[in-house]
Amino acid sequence: MLMPKTKSHVAKRKAATTQTAQLDGVYLLKLLLYVLLGSMWLKLNHGASTNIPIPVGFIAGLIFTTHEHFRIDRKIEYAVMLVAMLVGYFAPYGLYISF
Repeated sequence: MLMPKTKSHVAKRKAATTQTAQLDGVYLLKLLLYVLLGSMWLKLNHGASTNIPIPVGFIAGLIFTTHEHFRIDRKIEYAVMLVAMLVGYFAPYGLYISF
């Protein structure tokens, strides 16, 4: 007896479409996380002339990238963090500590 298998194929296709949509959202969320992390700097000021910048967000992002569960493409993640690090260095926001 032959039974039509259209319902199972439709269900598989629908599940694959929703899984792809969820992965796109996870990918965009990860990129946003890397942009925010990469742009974090700690700038230590000692007096008027000494400024020591430390890229704490980039270091935290590298640690997070090595231990993450959903690995998409590390080259893209590193590139996003590097660009965000350069933007965060020249932007006037961050944590400034003067001593």
